[in-house]
Amino acid sequence: MSAEIDTSVDEHFMALAIEQARLAAAQGEVPVGAVLVKNGEVVAAAGNAPIGLHDPSAHAEMRVIREAGLALQNYRLNDTTLYATLEPCPMCAGALVNARVARLVFGAQDFKAGACGTVYDLVRAPELNHAMVVQGGVAEEECRTLLQAFFRERRSKSHAK
Repeated sequence: MSAEIDTSVDEHFMALAIEQARLAAAQGEVPVGAVLVKNGEVVAAAGNAPIGLHDPSAHAEMRVIREAGLALQNYRLNDTTLYATLEPCPMCAGALVNARVARLVFGAQDFKAGACGTVYDLVRAPELNHAMVVQGGVAEEECRTLLQAFFRERRSKSHAK
């Protein structure tokens, strides 16, 4: 008999990541949000901002990793969980491995660039010096719908010109 898994904690923190994604969308950014948690407390939260910051590396996950490193005064983010509304890309997945994040929870799969099991699996690659536990599909429908609505609106605006 398998034990029942309590998903309420993951759903709670994913809701915070979704809020960050909504804030990013309000700024004209692709709606991706991330939250980093240690010992049940939010250490850092951010949304995508490459457009506004003129920085191709300003993905939500990268911003959270940078903010968390400063907050914890450590470049290693041991014993942390990162919640992201979209499966991280290769850049972000590599940064998560280098930061030694213990666990990743994401919402929607990225079928074009997902590097946590969908297209690539960098976060669990045996060749690398760190691997993390991955849980996908938390609040998946809401995360996917947020992205789809954003791109649908963007396409309709570009066709209206």
